Amino acid sequence: MTTPNKTPPGADPKQLERTGTVREIGSQAVWSLSSCKPGFGVDQLRDDNLETYWQSDGSQPHLVNIQFRRKTTVKTLCIYADYKSDESYTPSKISVRVGNNFHNLQEVRQLELVEPSGWIHVPLTDTHKKPIRTFMIQIAVLANHQNGRDTHMRQIKVYTPVEESSIGKFPRCTTIDFMMYRSIRMDVAFHAMDLVSWSSKIHHKGNGFSPVKVANTLGCVNFG
Repeated sequence: MTTPNKTPPGADPKQLERTGTVREIGSQAVWSLSSCKPGFGVDQLRDDNLETYWQSDGSQPHLVNIQFRRKTTVKTLCIYADYKSDESYTPSKISVRVGNNFHNLQEVRQLELVEPSGWIHVPLTDTHKKPIRTFMIQIAVLANHQNGRDTHMRQIKVYTPVEESSIGKFPRCTTIDFMMYRSIRMDVAFHAMDLVSWSSKIHHKGNGFSPVKVANTLGCVNFG
């Protein structure tokens, strides 16, 4: 008898945030649940604590609704589930839907999970691999392991891509070579200023030297 492969855990979403390419926007949305056990609701889904969890308290499918006040670009959904701790409460089949409201939701992803233990990364992209723009995301738990009735989810995070500004497209000048080059340029600039001061004294004595020509010739300080 073969054992099915377990769902491999994804990277900690904080690693995504550190890249500077995405930003978590869950705080900008209104969250609601189809049901929950008292003390195990939305707050536990969003408290950044992997020891707490949402527990449903009703019939399947169990729903998490994430509604934005305006149409929002979303790129990745991250869900934390832990079969070792939750066993029959662990989701085994999840549907992710998007739309403008409850009445026109369309499924964009369906996942089959096998004893997941960690972060599950769900890309929210269209047929052209571009991030989806939507007013609403719905996560539906269609089934649990061992035919469990209620479900546990420990954390959910929603990410939007960070757009690069025109300034951000330029490379950061932090390399050792650049810092050495900058130091040399600064030294030359200071020497240029000394030469300008020196040539100014000569120029005032009528020897024909121009401080502007001296500085411009050096190429590091342009006085016009």
